[in-house]
Amino acid sequence: MLAEAGLPINDLEGSSKARFLIARDADRVIGAVGLEVYGKSGLLRSLVVKPDERKRGAGAQLTLNLECHAKNLGAETLYLLTTTPEKFFATHGYRQFERKRVPQEIAATAEFKYLCPATAVCMYKQVNN
Repeated sequence: MLAEAGLPINDLEGSSKARFLIARDADRVIGAVGLEVYGKSGLLRSLVVKPDERKRGAGAQLTLNLECHAKNLGAETLYLLTTTPEKFFATHGYRQFERKRVPQEIAATAEFKYLCPATAVCMYKQVNN
């Protein structure tokens, strides 16, 4: 599903950091979102919802669940890069952020170093409040 949506998967093989939450409708997977946590910083990666399931709340629920999970794992701030649904994330409290100002542990991820283009919008959200 990630590959079909054009989202990065090259760094997932053997990754011990990336964890995914899955949305299901009965026995059918309809969406997923990934999380990597590095101390107090987290990376939201690869939010995807099947095209026929979009605009029904699965993306919003996945995002909320991921934020709660990240907070439980000690993350205070989530960062992400996006090339398309910037408006979706803004609606859910994410704000644009200068890519060069992200914490070093986030900047060192494959997503930030080489998987996402330099034109991707960087965003963040405080999840500890």
